[in-house]
Amino acid sequence: MKRLLPLAAALLLLPQAALAHPGHGAATGAEAGFLHPLLGADHVLAMVAVGLLAALRGGRALWALPAAFLTLMTVGAGLGMAGVALPYAETGIALSIVAFGLAAMVGLRAPVAALAALVGGFALFHGHAHGAEMPETASGLAYGLGFLAATAGLHAAGIGLGLAGARLGTSRAAPALGAGVAAAGLALMALPA
Repeated sequence: MKRLLPLAAALLLLPQAALAHPGHGAATGAEAGFLHPLLGADHVLAMVAVGLLAALRGGRALWALPAAFLTLMTVGAGLGMAGVALPYAETGIALSIVAFGLAAMVGLRAPVAALAALVGGFALFHGHAHGAEMPETASGLAYGLGFLAATAGLHAAGIGLGLAGARLGTSRAAPALGAGVAAAGLALMALPA
């Protein structure tokens, strides 16, 4: 447990904890797409939490949850790039953090399909934010591949965190991390828009 606390603290202290992500400078295409999820604590927390949930559930969930998130995030990004409004997108992102954190905290053992639907539904909001904030000069394909790669990496980090906790026999690590993630989501919801 003590080994996992510095990582949890680092995730909570990431720059740009507010929900905004503009200003990636001169970055375009794949670089801008890759940076977008990494520069917002809301996206980092949610995507790492998806990996943690996948590790806690195990089996098919190890690939099904990240795959559902990536697939529906791509759909959401397409909507955002096309200028289609998605009401309450930032609220949906913050709620995803709370939901994923609570699921990890209680060790939710729902069927894999139900968990995939949960993470996929919230992924629409994350994708919409990525797509709506794509730089005008960026190639949609390159930008999309960039944020998909970063998201997959964050999922892998969460899976690694969950598997490491299980390997170390720290049965309290996942509930503690889940509680921290849920608390961070609530804090993000309290921030002014």
